[in-house]
Amino acid sequence: MWYDICMERHYICIDLKSFYASVECAERGLDPMSTNLVVADPERSDKTICLAVSPSMKALGVRNRCRVFEIPKSIKYIMAVPRMQKYIDYAAEIYGIYLRYIAPEDIHVYSIDESFIDVTPYLHKYKKTPKQMAEWFMGLIWDEVGIRATAGVGTNLYVTKIALDIISKHAPDFIGVLDEQSYREKLWDHQPLTDFWRIGPGTARTLAQLGVYTMRQIAMFDEDVLYRKFGIDAELLIDHAWGRESTTMADIKAYRSETKSLTQGQVLMRDYSFEEGRVVIQEMTEQLVLDMVAKKLLTESVTIVVGYSNSLHMPLSSGTASVMAPTDSASMLIKAVLDKYDDIVDRSCPIRRFFVYCNNVIPNTGERQISFFDSSGQDEQETDSRIENTMVDIKKKFGKNAIFKSADLQDCATQLERNMQIGGHKSGHKE
Repeated sequence: MWYDICMERHYICIDLKSFYASVECAERGLDPMSTNLVVADPERSDKTICLAVSPSMKALGVRNRCRVFEIPKSIKYIMAVPRMQKYIDYAAEIYGIYLRYIAPEDIHVYSIDESFIDVTPYLHKYKKTPKQMAEWFMGLIWDEVGIRATAGVGTNLYVTKIALDIISKHAPDFIGVLDEQSYREKLWDHQPLTDFWRIGPGTARTLAQLGVYTMRQIAMFDEDVLYRKFGIDAELLIDHAWGRESTTMADIKAYRSETKSLTQGQVLMRDYSFEEGRVVIQEMTEQLVLDMVAKKLLTESVTIVVGYSNSLHMPLSSGTASVMAPTDSASMLIKAVLDKYDDIVDRSCPIRRFFVYCNNVIPNTGERQISFFDSSGQDEQETDSRIENTMVDIKKKFGKNAIFKSADLQDCATQLERNMQIGGHKSGHKE
């Protein structure tokens, strides 16, 4: 039996059920399956999004990622303030469980609450089937950490993910099992298509325009038409319709992006004026510069995207600020960004969202390339570099808010508060 099983690859995908809410229940000694709890920040308005709701809340019809005001008033629940560092600590502990039995090269952490494991090399060693491996890890996670988990089991990474996302929800043991054949037998006519990984509302709408509503219809559809509509993405769409996936764990581990960038984004708690927004975009650029310095990277262009108040329904304003040569000089990049901000932003419209991208970052080899047209000069860049490296060292040793600029104390500034957050939410730790 073990020889037959090991002739093909087997994967499991373990998802930590309503992870943030489950952690908060575990911290309180409560069962998330019977406790009504939402993770949301009460200091924000009732329009704030709930980061997670417990399974018992979902059973009452409360959808995940809802806004607080959408929860029916008749439901009594606990509101837990987000503690992102706590969730990271729990996720690390669970990853440590995997590492006791599985080599890191056979684990892919897909998100904080979801991991893929190639169990093929371990089936004979532990004398377990792929499903038994999933049951084993789910039991260890519950016994040692107090978190409920669900799992998908499959013969390639795609059907494993689908087994988790669609099949496990209706399985009494919360484990879904699929191979390519059973995928076609069970899910070819499943609707809606948006239940399937990588098919979003936009893709589903385009398929609907072609009269396509199921995976069976995609598999049988004229491939030339699909390629005209979706380009190279049609290849993946067709493969997935048949339950095929060529990517392996080794492919994931070997992948290296051809280009790299650093990015920051934030949604403001209120509408900001043009001048207030200028303070925030400068803070965000300064922070990205410090990130580049810490990682020894350089860039020659920064893209900014500005979103206006939701009430205006206006398109985003975006533009790219460039310098003459790759640099990590705060003075050069901030000036370029603020000039671009002044050029593209509508001064009469309140601002609500910002995104800043340092494009195509490259390693800092220590050799400064000074442009003939660069008026700042090498001395100024070297002074910038010394200041930035000193700030990075202080922040690493004493905390992100150990040193900051006086501009960060303005009422409209956000960086000091953001330094206390992880992923835009409260970390739960005080510096």
